[in-house]
Amino acid sequence: MAMGKVAIDGDVVDSDEARVSVFDRGFLYGDSVFEVYRTYAGIPFAETEHLERLARSAARIMIPMPVSIETLSAEVRATLDAAGEGDWYVRVIVTRGTGPLTYDPTTASAPCRVIIAAPVSVPPAERYERGIAVALLEASRPTDDARAAGAKASNYLANLLAVHEAKQKGAQEALMLGRDGQILEGASSNLFIVKDGKVRTPEPQPGILVGITRATVIAAAADEGLEVEEGEVRPEDLYGADEAFLTSSIREVMPVVSAEGRTIGSGRPGPVTKRLHAGYLRAVALATGSGV
Repeated sequence: MAMGKVAIDGDVVDSDEARVSVFDRGFLYGDSVFEVYRTYAGIPFAETEHLERLARSAARIMIPMPVSIETLSAEVRATLDAAGEGDWYVRVIVTRGTGPLTYDPTTASAPCRVIIAAPVSVPPAERYERGIAVALLEASRPTDDARAAGAKASNYLANLLAVHEAKQKGAQEALMLGRDGQILEGASSNLFIVKDGKVRTPEPQPGILVGITRATVIAAAADEGLEVEEGEVRPEDLYGADEAFLTSSIREVMPVVSAEGRTIGSGRPGPVTKRLHAGYLRAVALATGSGV
């Protein structure tokens, strides 16, 4: 069974040999940024966009990028080549590095970069055929703070606990609510709703990570002649929608058919969701030359 490879500061090793210091601030405090994307036919999709966002995240929380985006891309390619044939989940992490046991970030030195190529695990086909359930939850996350807004930081404890709570409710994803009760995003996804043929997604604001897949779907919607409005989405908008779906690099476009036990639309994946998933896959095929 393929286990993948890991590169640490440019050195590629087997996944079970990968080591970082216990004094690394990414390990101690979640003081790091990351990106996740996947390959299709061995070719990473939207890699440049992900690595550029990684650099923006690092700048946002004042982590110096240790190498250029071009070098990171080359190291990803070397890691994938070492991993071999197949499609891979790619995770790129930049930590602040090691230093004294203090919260003061200025004491750290030598940011560490880690690239993980692991077998990609996609959702089962039945979830696309039947749709999934979501739960709406309140949570306070580090990136809800305006000082860290927009950074894809590794401190995901609130998200992990929200997903656990959602699963206790029989849902497959947690949707996070803002201070005013509006829906922000999923624990690891962005939300779209469809009403009377019009598509809407929460507007960028603190607490929302503007996803790469989200942007690809908005572009695919334009190609389909569908306008996507960015605006406030409240729970009642979701409950009353004709369709809803989530977007993320691994899920792609995932239909949502119930929220908090309430059926959305017909309770089945809708036609607009299916069109936009097909449009997303066409964008992937065009970019990677794959036959998806």
